[in-house]
Amino acid sequence: MNLVIMGVCGCGKSTIGKLLADELGARFIEGDSFHPVENVQRMSAGIPLTDADRQPWLERLRDELSAAHAQGSQAVLSCSALKKDYRQTLASSGPLTFVYLQAERAEIERRMSLRQNHFMVATLVTSQFETLQEPGTDEACVRVSVLQSVPQIVQEILAKLPR
Repeated sequence: MNLVIMGVCGCGKSTIGKLLADELGARFIEGDSFHPVENVQRMSAGIPLTDADRQPWLERLRDELSAAHAQGSQAVLSCSALKKDYRQTLASSGPLTFVYLQAERAEIERRMSLRQNHFMVATLVTSQFETLQEPGTDEACVRVSVLQSVPQIVQEILAKLPR
């Protein structure tokens, strides 16, 4: 089963995703690396992406997950997956579980103020929280607070994953 590590910018998707992939012997897919240049330019300029901007990116990520599923391998994808529609696109790839890294806005603002060398600028925190639709009970999702150490987060996720 594939995993999608989701949440707003700065919540630790890439860090947690890489470690989970290592623990599970899975392929790690860095969702940000699949953004087209235009999306990166928009975000670097502090311009929030629209649904239309995100759709081709989500479809590319879905195709990556589908390929892993078809090969019988496991993948761990880092992807904001902020809206239910976005998660439905990803879920059409085959069996997967979302891992929602929950964080309060103040914590994300603190983290983003410390972040360096990333195209996602701190001014986009507001739009991330405005876009976020937390996963519902009808979605396969593990929820974990980011207010603990990275090793604790990874261990909590591993303990909560469906067997």
